[in-house]
Amino acid sequence: MEPAILHVDMDAFFAAVELLRRPELRGRPVVVGGSGERGVVAAASYEARAHGVHSAMPSVRARRLCPDAVFLPGDHAHYREVSGRVMAIFRDVTPLVEPISLDEAFLDVAGVRRLHGSAEQIAARVRARVLDEEGLTCSVGVARVKFLAKLASEAAKPRAAPGGARPGRGVVVVGPDEELAFLHPLPVTALWGVGPATHTKLQRLGVRTVGDLAELPEAAVVSALGTASGRHLHALANARDPRRVEPDQEVKSVSHEETFPRDLHDPATLDLELLRMADSVASRLRHADRRARTIGIKVRFGDFRTVSRSSTLPVATASAREITRVARDLLSSVDPAPGVRLLGVVSSQLVVGGADAEPTQLSLGLADEGEIAGEEPSVGWSRAEAVVDEIRSRFGARAVGPASLAGPDGLRIARRGDQQWGPDAPAGGADGG
Repeated sequence: MEPAILHVDMDAFFAAVELLRRPELRGRPVVVGGSGERGVVAAASYEARAHGVHSAMPSVRARRLCPDAVFLPGDHAHYREVSGRVMAIFRDVTPLVEPISLDEAFLDVAGVRRLHGSAEQIAARVRARVLDEEGLTCSVGVARVKFLAKLASEAAKPRAAPGGARPGRGVVVVGPDEELAFLHPLPVTALWGVGPATHTKLQRLGVRTVGDLAELPEAAVVSALGTASGRHLHALANARDPRRVEPDQEVKSVSHEETFPRDLHDPATLDLELLRMADSVASRLRHADRRARTIGIKVRFGDFRTVSRSSTLPVATASAREITRVARDLLSSVDPAPGVRLLGVVSSQLVVGGADAEPTQLSLGLADEGEIAGEEPSVGWSRAEAVVDEIRSRFGARAVGPASLAGPDGLRIARRGDQQWGPDAPAGGADGG
């Protein structure tokens, strides 16, 4: 079987997008992410990577490693817009596109090779189009199965070097007769599913490389790791991966969480933050034409102890008012006295909006529990919510929202991607605790 699966991975995507907007920063170490004490690195230019800076690293450590780095706040909305255009290029090649994140996707090109040429030719053409149309570079792995294609794209990437990036191969193809030679020398941590705990167990078996794992009997691996994990990893070590490229995957959950610049203790402050997040989650559910049967919260304290609470509703909802009510009830069972570092609202068990969905509601301070314009409350709030969505669509997310979120600088609306990489600066004094 000829390779027909591509894994396309954008190179330093967030940093590269920022450099298109700030070309004067080219050649300098650039870090995108939260710049505050609790921030994390979202992406780093290759100049910054040469100093050891990498994604998911605490920003304070990145500053120590690279004092001259230019820190830029993340702009999730802009990255999502650029990602949408990049994914459109992929879908122009094949309808079988499975986005993994904003900056990577799998493509199945088996059905379009007669039209576009070999998988390697298609990979080169995709790279050329992304560079020509978006000014961005990407690396492509080509293989018979998904996880090998992903490993191949990593092998195709540029490498950090003093003064910038050392160009990579751009496209790496792993043919059927090359799979084990490519795979087996790699460290076993290259396999999906090998985290720190699993790695420790494998080390006890004398496993260092993928080839070491492949040589073990499957029964020995299952005995050490359990049936599901053992069979999965033993199959990967032998280049077996039956998963197909799955376009148009269903959204399984919608959530919003934020890390605060300093721990919050005041219940009233937490209540406002909860309202912001519930409003954001509800808005995104309605935009996706989804309703949630289960609402949950996530609370992380200053000592990193994390608790979760959830409640399943009798009827699915996308109502900010209902989501806020449930989330408040859940939060009331959590004592904030130790100090809350992170708070989140999660919606899951999603269903497509329709007959079994609850009429949506949104608390805008127009009334407490009464009717709107003489209508039944649920109908009135549903109409109000539809108007809010229309206003936000035309004038932006901060054009209208709950009155209690209004302040001197306007509405404090939680947008998708806000605080994704932590706060940008220490707090001034939002919480009296």
